[in-house]
Amino acid sequence: MKILVIGGGGREHTLVWKLAQSLRPTKIWCAPGNPGIAKETLKSNNSTVECVEIGAENINSLLEFARNNKVDLTVVGPDNPLAMGIVDKFQNIGLQVWGPTQQAAQFESSKIFAQEFMDRNGVPTMKSASFKDSEKAKTFASQLGGKCAVKADGLALGKGVLICNSNDEANLAIEQIMTDRTFGDAGTSVLIQELITGMEISLHALCDGKTAKLFPSSQDHKRALENDLGLNTGGMGTYSPVPFLKEDKLSEIASAVIEPWLSGCAREGIDFRGMIYPGIMLTDEGPKVLEFNARFGDPETQIYLTRLQNDLVDLFEASINGTLDEHELQWTEQSAVCVVIASGGYPSNYEKGKVISGLEDADAIPGVKVFHAGTKMVNGEFLTAGGRVLGVTALGDNLLLARNLAYEAAAMINFDGAFIRKDIAAKAL
Repeated sequence: MKILVIGGGGREHTLVWKLAQSLRPTKIWCAPGNPGIAKETLKSNNSTVECVEIGAENINSLLEFARNNKVDLTVVGPDNPLAMGIVDKFQNIGLQVWGPTQQAAQFESSKIFAQEFMDRNGVPTMKSASFKDSEKAKTFASQLGGKCAVKADGLALGKGVLICNSNDEANLAIEQIMTDRTFGDAGTSVLIQELITGMEISLHALCDGKTAKLFPSSQDHKRALENDLGLNTGGMGTYSPVPFLKEDKLSEIASAVIEPWLSGCAREGIDFRGMIYPGIMLTDEGPKVLEFNARFGDPETQIYLTRLQNDLVDLFEASINGTLDEHELQWTEQSAVCVVIASGGYPSNYEKGKVISGLEDADAIPGVKVFHAGTKMVNGEFLTAGGRVLGVTALGDNLLLARNLAYEAAAMINFDGAFIRKDIAAKAL
């Protein structure tokens, strides 16, 4: 079969890498892809993955490419094309595509939609309210004593959330989002949630419209700096499994969150086929959903797919066809850790075009895989081309070994301004 993967970041590199291990694909394209993806080869015939210069949001060109090349399966990685309705448009011309429809993708593309859905359907979450008027938003924030999360309603590359601990901070955050439009049109409306404390974890569940298959526990590190300081990022690293979350506790959390969510989808006619990824805060009152994502997390994809033992092509087809109940997810007992190497200044202003060295040496370490997130190739050299540049991922027989291996490999890679968080998985150890 012929597969097209849409996107060009670390998540898509990981998806391509895993799909290429299946014996079923005979050809894989990635649009637009990246230089790391372009070096992957298919297990079935040793052919190289081909990157196609079509942007992930250029839906008409992607449709035309898929039709002209008789693509059998399209896999959508990023959130923007999903929010734009790419799945609906592929389905309308009879093409098989994996990912939620535009209606279902609203769980991520509109924080207000997701919050109101949770309130209606008994999904545990925080006290909140949404606003189009900044003064009313400030009044509500003051009722929470300024201790709140101010969230741009729309998509903002994982950065549209500002955590506030005082009225002054809340007012400034509301002005940044709604008046200054720091996150563009995503800030037309805001959602304000009470600030809750606890341990944050990531849940992922693969869905086929009626069944949800839960992935193992993982924990992301969203803030740019050690000890969860600094600005929110798209994710500076992650690990799986989470040792303080045993299977029974994970099942308990899933029952509290995924079951009412799935029932709500059925009740409201939302046919969700794809990946649902709620961020969860474990509080004294039980688990509470911070927000939903409607696709694989990045860098969670890197640690999940290095641990997954199933054929990913089979799972995606089952998710599309409504036959997930016939599959059991299988995972290696090993732990996985991903350390993100970012450009200096990220997530604010950063420079691109820095020469990267040490990639081949790091990638050659047994148990290590370096996934490309923001790179480009110029005259045979890898250069930086984004805020999050690489996801150095390692498998080990336990969490400490995996962590040590990931940091050993990350230390071999250099470019001007490179930085990492040195405390990925430290909470677990």
